[in-house]
Amino acid sequence: MNIFENINALVGYGLSCGLINKEDSVYTRNRIMEVLKIDDFPAEYICDSVPETKVSELEKILSEVLDYAADKKLMSDNGIVSRDLFDTKIMSCLVARPSEVQAQFKNLYAKNPKLATDWYYKFSQDTDYIRRYRICKDLKWKTKTDYGDIDITINLSKPEKDPKAIAAARNAVQSGYPACLLCKENEGYAGRINHAARQTHRIIPIELAGTKWGFQYSPYVYYNEHCIVFSYEHTPMKISSHTFECLFDFIKLFPHYTVGSNADLPVVGGSILTHNHFQGGNYEFAMARASVEYKFSVAGFEDVTCGILQWPMSVIRLNSTDTQRIIELSSVILEKWRSYTDEGAFVFAQTDGEPHNTITPIARKRGDLYEMDLVLRNNITTKENPWGVFHPHENLHHIKKENIGLIEVMGLAVLPARLKSEIAELKEAILCKKDISSVESIAKHAQWVSEFIPKYENVSETNIDDILKKEIGLVFAKVLEDAGVFKRTSEGLAAFKKFTDSLSR
Repeated sequence: MNIFENINALVGYGLSCGLINKEDSVYTRNRIMEVLKIDDFPAEYICDSVPETKVSELEKILSEVLDYAADKKLMSDNGIVSRDLFDTKIMSCLVARPSEVQAQFKNLYAKNPKLATDWYYKFSQDTDYIRRYRICKDLKWKTKTDYGDIDITINLSKPEKDPKAIAAARNAVQSGYPACLLCKENEGYAGRINHAARQTHRIIPIELAGTKWGFQYSPYVYYNEHCIVFSYEHTPMKISSHTFECLFDFIKLFPHYTVGSNADLPVVGGSILTHNHFQGGNYEFAMARASVEYKFSVAGFEDVTCGILQWPMSVIRLNSTDTQRIIELSSVILEKWRSYTDEGAFVFAQTDGEPHNTITPIARKRGDLYEMDLVLRNNITTKENPWGVFHPHENLHHIKKENIGLIEVMGLAVLPARLKSEIAELKEAILCKKDISSVESIAKHAQWVSEFIPKYENVSETNIDDILKKEIGLVFAKVLEDAGVFKRTSEGLAAFKKFTDSLSR
């Protein structure tokens, strides 16, 4: 299609998705023309009834518009970052003002919270804030483990910067506005070479524990309705009693969601520790399905059901119909854990004045009960384990080297994009019986392959994909075991029980 047909197609897309009304058609066309620096629109392309455009056609339409923009030198270059900045500017012509979006959400929420989130999630996709055509390229599967079926994802939806963009970002003037990618000031922000465009981004304001927060969806959707809840204040991550209050206030607003927080220390925290935020969504994670293998009670909190989960990481689960009681007990556990040392289990509350113990909390509603999972974390490092004692050990870095944050804790692996090409190479090498250690790009996987291949009597074209997926999943289960403070041994369970016994003293 030529540029005029593509402009009409974008207007048609806005109409078919409900982003704009018929009365907005001419206005929207003119706004897109302004962005493309087009002054004239041929009469033969002006029609009373704009043809409907399907969601599946958006990627091709935007690609052609971007090619036009590159040809007309409307972008600084034709790299992926510049194209993303420009197509977001184009799509913003179809997006309502924040007040209108908030009003629609509020109207639907008054009927049913799920109606509101269903609409808002679709809206976030329709505006291309969540790029459906990239998300669908992510690789996803489940692996059966001793802890149930865990989720494995290789995320391909977050584009890697091209060399020109990396160089430009290095030379770009640093700006303190917005302070980070989670700040409320991102709403409608045009972006720059070193900061993603957010013109199509809309935030739903909510109140948690008497403080102002924003509710949005992640543009990189690792699971269904992957949402981010962020403080309106740019303050660092901090796990406290206030955290537990906020988590349950969110669950009361959206009882069909799960929500949790990354820990507040390096190594065991998430990728952004500078801005207090939570992550949640409408998804049942593997950890939520884990059973309690040891029940205990805490003196003074006999009305709260407590237990240790059968899970690779060290998790305490609390249940009650009264969220305040869970919050109070969670605060007791947090305070105790912050100062807890057990040299026999190599748990040190601090070394040289540096604190090591913290918690990753996750809240949900299960029937009439409220539930809090408290994952015990410790970020101590040693000469032998410079990445962290309770971090994926070096023999697993060929699959997962990054921090184990909230999402992984709950049983969903977010693995690096490099694995897609490496898996393809491994598949060929295994089938052709190549010496994997001699192939530079996949040599790091050689020891792993030599360990699992003997388990299979026959490895062929028909089963190699399933074998690789299964073995990657089993590696991730080991990753979680490495991140567990109290190990999955009789000694580890005894040390864990020692901690839970201390809560009553």
